[in-house]
Amino acid sequence: AAPATEAPAAEANWWATAAQEAGCTGVTLHGISESTPPSNYARDQVAQMFEQESGIKVQLETTSWDEQYNKAIKDMEAKTGIYDFVYTEQDIIYAYLANNYLANLTQMLNDNPNLKAPDFDLSKFTTFINYFKDQNGDVFGVPMESFIKIMLYRTDLFNDPAAKDAFKAKYGYDLAPATTFKQYGDIAEFFTQWGKDHNMELWGTTVQAVTGHAASFYEVFETILPAAAVYNWGINMDNWKATVANGGTMNSDRAKEALAFWISMLKYAPPESTSSTWDEVAATFAAGRAAEGWVYGENAAWVASNPERSKVVGKVGVALPPLMDETAMQDAEAGKGYIGYYDGGAFGIPVTSKNQKCTLLWVQYIGLPKIQADWAAAGARITLQETFDDPVVKDMDARTNGYFTLFKDKGYLFAGAPPFPFHATIREVIAPYIWKAITGELTASDALDQAAAATDEELVKLGYGK
Repeated sequence: AAPATEAPAAEANWWATAAQEAGCTGVTLHGISESTPPSNYARDQVAQMFEQESGIKVQLETTSWDEQYNKAIKDMEAKTGIYDFVYTEQDIIYAYLANNYLANLTQMLNDNPNLKAPDFDLSKFTTFINYFKDQNGDVFGVPMESFIKIMLYRTDLFNDPAAKDAFKAKYGYDLAPATTFKQYGDIAEFFTQWGKDHNMELWGTTVQAVTGHAASFYEVFETILPAAAVYNWGINMDNWKATVANGGTMNSDRAKEALAFWISMLKYAPPESTSSTWDEVAATFAAGRAAEGWVYGENAAWVASNPERSKVVGKVGVALPPLMDETAMQDAEAGKGYIGYYDGGAFGIPVTSKNQKCTLLWVQYIGLPKIQADWAAAGARITLQETFDDPVVKDMDARTNGYFTLFKDKGYLFAGAPPFPFHATIREVIAPYIWKAITGELTASDALDQAAAATDEELVKLGYGK
């Protein structure tokens, strides 16, 4: 028993010693992140463990998605040094790199070998870490979450013998998790009517269709369009054009059909859908108000296992998102495309941080193998490959009907956002057209025609595709 107790003590001594050598004992680090299950766990659990071992306090502010970006970017732009670490989502990293906002962690570790934690190993991370590297392969953020956007469905409804019989009688095929848009639409229609017939507060599907917020843009461009084999927002990265006329695919027939399908799902979705971001979609499904839905995987664990927050514990199935046809799957299998969104974020250190060496210890701590399993079970996130095989994760895998197995086996079919330094700028150009399609002010076809034309114009202004 002696070696087992000595190792943690030695490790704890390393953190305290390193903190002391770096002049960090008693220092308080300030960070900001989005209020998500993984971030809240980092704030409530990981920060306390780190403080106990190192003596360094961590105050992590968790707030809304848009607010954390605004605060972080303003701090880094003004060089005020308020934050020692910031949440760096996979899609914004390219803009941060282009603006030289973040410290080079690879270089910092090479320059400070005495601050390199014994159990921190960049080779243990999943391939998701590659999104946080520059063209030289240097790392600028340590992943603290990653997950795929999946389809959740109600196993109790899908397995109901009466529902199965009624569905087959109406549509001519067996009720099962949808693999195509057509099937998804049939199921959404069926369960919306089923809810009415059985006096249930039940609709067929979720839709992340909030207007005035980027969430609806993201559902369309990172979930729906890739499922129709429209990748990289429909922007041709060889000539930086979005319109079909100029070689893009944003307003292609496939894109228009996919957007029209998504808009058509609103009639089978609960009334809160037109004010739903990713948070409200997860809450809607957890409340038992939808039979199927597109849900970010970070929510899978609590929706499936936490009876204090979810009414569908024990009734949640997980599956790949439905596709328009076989094209996206064939592309993804061949490495030429992807079927949906591989999301997540890292903690990066702004170059303006006044406590960079102390923060270097913290961002290594969040990558230690010993803290991953409970974090994964709480936030349905995986950053180290070995975490998939931990007994705690395997237990939660069973409770979520195989979310982690799906993630492990099929994660390669998904991809993060394209490497656009102009990500936020072009998103803001496109989003209003999606909102107008949601409200019916524009048809899906007109919305994408106008969005693509506006994107071509804006990219020229930004210096692309002249």
